[in-house]
Amino acid sequence: MEQKILKLLGVKGTFKKDVVPMINYSSANITTSGSGYVISLYFTLFLTGVVNLKTEQAAIVTFIAGIWDAVIDPFIGIITDRTRSKYGRHRRYILWAMPLYALSFALLWNSYGIDGAARPTQAIIYFTVVYVLYKTAYSFVDVPHVAMLPELAPDYDLRTQYNSVGYIFNSFGMFPSFFLAMAVLAAFGFSDPESGAEFPMLLMGIILALVYAVCLVHTFRKTREKPSLDMVLEKFDFRYFLSEYALVVKNKAFRQYFVMSLFYNTACNFYRSSLVFYIRYIARLIKLYGLFTTIEGVFEASAFPFNYALTIKHGKKKCANVVTPLMLIGFGVCLFMNPTDENSGSFIWTVILMLSAVCYPFGKSGIGYAATNIFPDLSDIDEAITGRRREGVIGTFNTLIKTCVSTTVQSLVLVILGRFGLVTGSEVTEFEKTGLLYQQPDSALLGVRLCVAIIPIALTLISLFLLHKFKMNKAQHRMICAAIATKHRYGNVTLTDEQIKTVEEISGQKYENTWLGQNNEGEEHRIEANEDGEYDILIEKEAEMAAIRAGKKEAEIKEAE
Repeated sequence: MEQKILKLLGVKGTFKKDVVPMINYSSANITTSGSGYVISLYFTLFLTGVVNLKTEQAAIVTFIAGIWDAVIDPFIGIITDRTRSKYGRHRRYILWAMPLYALSFALLWNSYGIDGAARPTQAIIYFTVVYVLYKTAYSFVDVPHVAMLPELAPDYDLRTQYNSVGYIFNSFGMFPSFFLAMAVLAAFGFSDPESGAEFPMLLMGIILALVYAVCLVHTFRKTREKPSLDMVLEKFDFRYFLSEYALVVKNKAFRQYFVMSLFYNTACNFYRSSLVFYIRYIARLIKLYGLFTTIEGVFEASAFPFNYALTIKHGKKKCANVVTPLMLIGFGVCLFMNPTDENSGSFIWTVILMLSAVCYPFGKSGIGYAATNIFPDLSDIDEAITGRRREGVIGTFNTLIKTCVSTTVQSLVLVILGRFGLVTGSEVTEFEKTGLLYQQPDSALLGVRLCVAIIPIALTLISLFLLHKFKMNKAQHRMICAAIATKHRYGNVTLTDEQIKTVEEISGQKYENTWLGQNNEGEEHRIEANEDGEYDILIEKEAEMAAIRAGKKEAEIKEAE
């Protein structure tokens, strides 16, 4: 029965040896996705509604944290790649960063009674410092965690399976976190972060921080990585630092992925960061926010089996081409939004919001799933160019895209909405206690439409075009990986003219300028696939990593060989 279920899901191996390691590795996704989701939903509302900072003042907090993130992430990538440890290069940082991660997340929701309206400078300084600490801890968790995957799962399809389990655990992180936050607020009589909600927000932060800490400890304890004690390191200086990232940019596949993912994530963050302001201050449907988010979660999760089936059958880009148009529809319907007032009901705007809540997450899942599955393969192209495994350096950019874009867009949205005249915070709350609806200026609606629909549509179209330009399929990837393994084993590898052309097209480098194409003298060592398209050298490599995932020591593996 177990094998029938796994075959139906397209999973190779057994539940204990193959699926359980995926679950253990993906437990950290609950932390990274859950905390990021709660912050994207509530942090700017908390700063403007509870702390009473103006939108432009709140933008200072998020912008400085984003700049810090951009500065610190590249160093973290190199530090983790250069770590010699019996636990491997990356895994122990997840445990080390856990205390700061939990503490800083909880402190994000503690205002210490500081009123941003009366003492804006103190509020800005405090929340900037705490947000910077959170961003630092997040990077020390996420960069190593992402960097572990290419080595844990060297097989092309196995990575898709790992990412699929991770995708499910992202939902486990996001939506229970959201409902727990809603439950804590509701228990104290609040429907959203507003004046008087200081203690409920702090309690929410403490509870979630404890949950996230447990998940990180579990991933550290149950995930295995190859020891790196015998790794030879080059001298680290500023020139070395610059050269490491200059080499990344030379990778054509990486450049295509980075720009595509940058536009896609920017589109999603514009929508997510601005929609909550429309719901709260223009549509006045904040009581439906829980329902709205639930529908989003259901439809994003429901897209997963569809995306997975398309990926396994047609490759990693197919699901994006098929379902992303729904994402554009989800953005487009937001152009029809208008403010709710005393003379107009909210039914039509509720329908528009719910239509967006259905189309946007389903469509978003397509290009998001494609990007997630493509990313681990970039480390292999990088190794073909440099001859080294640099998952930390490559993984840095994944974290940069997720966190820097998030904080930068949060800042931009706050500035744009402020410039377009959106009024937030206690001024609105106190007025609405009179029983009347606060009338936002017409320009505020234009600003919301710009952020929630017009900009995201343009950015998504660009990202789709760039994804179309990305060139690498399963057969090409496995050929390159087999060439890398052969070069490592024998010191040289001999490729056909067609194989050399493939390496050049994907890497963007002349073959003789890559590590694969250098010093290939002496006895020829060609790579040839069997009738099933498999390379023996890759089968051996995958078996070795399977043993490590199962907890066997390296000495036992060598003895077995």
